[in-house]
Amino acid sequence: MSNRKYSDEFKKSAAKLVTELGYSYNEAAEQLGCSSWSIRQWAKKYGKIKDVPPGFEHISAADEMKKIREENARLRMENEILKKAAAYFAKESL
Repeated sequence: MSNRKYSDEFKKSAAKLVTELGYSYNEAAEQLGCSSWSIRQWAKKYGKIKDVPPGFEHISAADEMKKIREENARLRMENEILKKAAAYFAKESL
């Protein structure tokens, strides 16, 4: 094996596969393309740390609701556009 350097974020995520998601060391190593020994060492080091990876930070309920409402509005608009397009093409094919 080559001496690869992995970021701390990668190591923490690998440790979480084993400690929180129940993967075996070998399964995690196969999925990530590194050795099971490395996964075992990272799980020992980072397994007890409750670090949250970027993108999963705690957000307030109000912020989350706002984000969900914006996404809901966008999805409704997309749905309406698709309905109109389907009606247009159905009319054209007749």
